[in-house]
Parts: sequence; structure tokens; C-alpha cells
Amino acid sequence: MGRKNKNRPQQNRNGRAEGKRSRDDATWGAGYADIVKENKLFEHYYKELKIVPEGEFEEFMNAMREPLPATIRITGYKSHAKEILHTLKERYFKEIQDLEIDGQKIEAPQPLSWYPDDLAWHTNLSRKILRKSPLLEKFHQFLVSETESGNISRQEAVSMIPPLLMKIEPQHKILDMCAAPGSKTAQLIEMLHSDMDVPFPEGFVIANDVDNKRCYLLVHQAKRLNSPCIMVINHDASIIPNLHYDRDGKKEVLTYDRILCDVPCSGDGTMRKNIDVWKKWTTSNSLHLHGLQLRIAVRGVEQLAVGGRMVYSTCSLNPIEDEAVIATLLEKSEGALELADASIDLPGLKYMSGITSWKVMTKEGQWFSDWSEVPTSRQTQIRPTMFPPKDQEKLAKMRLERCMRILPHHQNTGGFFVAVLEKKAPMPWNHRYPKK
Repeated sequence: MGRKNKNRPQQNRNGRAEGKRSRDDATWGAGYADIVKENKLFEHYYKELKIVPEGEFEEFMNAMREPLPATIRITGYKSHAKEILHTLKERYFKEIQDLEIDGQKIEAPQPLSWYPDDLAWHTNLSRKILRKSPLLEKFHQFLVSETESGNISRQEAVSMIPPLLMKIEPQHKILDMCAAPGSKTAQLIEMLHSDMDVPFPEGFVIANDVDNKRCYLLVHQAKRLNSPCIMVINHDASIIPNLHYDRDGKKEVLTYDRILCDVPCSGDGTMRKNIDVWKKWTTSNSLHLHGLQLRIAVRGVEQLAVGGRMVYSTCSLNPIEDEAVIATLLEKSEGALELADASIDLPGLKYMSGITSWKVMTKEGQWFSDWSEVPTSRQTQIRPTMFPPKDQEKLAKMRLERCMRILPHHQNTGGFFVAVLEKKAPMPWNHRYPKK
């Protein structure tokens, strides 16, 4: 979402799966050796789950086989970002749209329709094309220079969605639970500083990652933005400790107004870029990661303030990593959590509503519709929390359709899942009863 065996799209020793890395490390025209982009088990699995609208499956698979466009986000504070945007539009994009190379008209970069203020763009320009024109080479040098100075960030389009759904305000206390390499952390910091009338926000971002070395990437991101409002910590997100602060001489536990819970995942939404996933994909990855994802999400909502908002996200399309985690979280919360309706928060973003029915499949292709069907020999690998709730009334109240699944063929992106949770009351196991 390891590092020792780069071919395995599963969790590694640092608690991060392959998909997480590839999503945030988008590069301009990154190339791969030819790999056969076929996986019959993958196709069979997602056809059976029906997460793709009827009649669109071939289009979905064709999109998965296409290279992912490179995407940039113009960073920093609003007034400065607008200057950079003006330069891009007037000096580069206008000239590129009239350019022809080898008799073919070049497709100019396009803004992401759902990103506010035209501050994010995507392009299909490859390195090979960039080298064929002095104008494009000049454009590429500008991008490299502005990236190094922190004015532009290369970041996959879907990776930009979770921070936007958090509705950050300058006073918010924010926790980013699995933060490295830090492109979303940078977005969060920028949002804290978005109000130019507030030079020194009261809020802050605590960016956590389990990998000590990758924590230095977070420090680097913070340095580029020159913000005093960030602290980097190094913990396993599933057991991240409480932080305390002094209030009128008493120690209080710090709770957060906003939490980003972008968990390690199998990364099958990243196949367009992380091409090794094609040959390595199996349902085992999701089955192995489900428990970790749930533990991280549970720890997140424990630290969320009542009235706060937590965004849960993965770059996996698999309901075992997505709706199953959210449904279990809602069930455990006994009404303390609710799924927020984020459908109007990003006008222009195309997505599929969350599903309420799914099955579990082993890597051998054996299906189970209910926990009661799972043989004893499989019960350590397949857990009850991986299935939809049986109680239909309880399931309806969860409003799982408020989850959002982004499919690659709808807006030429990677695959992604996001859900916005709001905390209405303390978690049932966190109630403090008066001492007798």
C-alpha cells in the first residue's frame, strides 16, 4: 500500500503493503518490462462479486491494462498555488495543445474535474515523448524544478481523495495513522494553512508510520512546507499509544478531530502501475490483511473525538478489505459510529456506492457465503468478520451504500475505496464508569 520482496503485494515487516507505496510514488512515464496483464482468478473473482456495473466489465479490464496517467498536484498556500497554476496554463499548457510529434497531435494535460480550483492535473505524456520536443523537455524541466522546490507534488489522483473528504479546519487536531511516504500528510498540512487570515493555525498534524526509515520521508515532506504544525511519530498503528497533554495541572488524553486511516492493503487497485500485482494477485492477500486493517481502524476510532471524522481508505477493490472492515467497525460501535454521506463533497467524482452483499473466496477458488459454511481447517484464515452481517435490519441501518468505490475506467484513475465515519458517542468499550 514489502520492501524485501518487491514482487509480493502483501504486508511486509513494516506493516505496509505494496499498493500503498506505488500509489504515492507516481512518476512521469515510469516504465516496466513487458508483463502479461492477465489473471483469470482476478477476473473470475470480481465478475462474481459484481462490483463493476453490468456490461462494463470488459471496459474495466481494458482500463486496468492501460498505463496510469501521471498526476500532479499544485501545493503550498493558496495565493502561491494560483501563481504556479497561472504559469502552467499560460506558459506551457497553451503551447502543448497545438503541438504535433511524429504527425500526431499531443494531448495536453487535463485538470481533474473533481479537485477544487483546478489544482490537480493528469497527463499521458511519457518520458519517450518528452524527449522528442524541446518544448516538452522545457515543460518537464519546469516540473522537476518545481517538484524539488515543493511547489508541485507528484501524487496519484485517487490518493488525493481522502484528505479532501476530511473537511480540515485550521483548529483541527489531526492524526495520519499510516502516513509514509507523506503526500497525503502534505495535503493535510496545506489544508490547515488554507485560511490566509490565520498565519499560525491552532491545529496540527501528527504523522505516524511503523517504519522508522520511512518516517524520515515524512520529516522531508514537512520541511518542504515550512510548517511548524507537524509532529512525526514511529509506532505500529494498530497499537498506537495515547498521547497526553497538561490541562490545568491535570493529564488529559489527546483525542483527534480528524483521523486519516489509509491502511496497508493488497493493492489490486494499483495494477495499472504496480504491474507485478497481475501475476501475484490471489485472494490470500486480502484474507491475511483483513485483521490488521480492522485492528488499525478500531484503534483509530478509539482516538477520535466525539463529533470527529475518520476517513478509512484502501487502494484495493476487495470488499474483504473494504466493506467488511467498515461493517465490523459499525457493528462493534453499537451506534457510536455512523457512515457519513460524502456524495456531494467532491462534485465531478464518479464512484460506485458500497455493496451490501459479498462472498469470500480461497486462493483455490472455493467460495463461502456465510461463516457457518467455513470448515474448521479454514477458520484461522477465514474469520467471521469477513462476511456481511446476517441481520438484514442491522445491515440496512449501516448504510454501507455510503462507502465509495472508484473504478479505473470511469475517470482514467487507479482503483480505490473510501469511507467517511463520524463519531456520535464514545466507543462502548471506552465508557468510564464512576468508581463506587
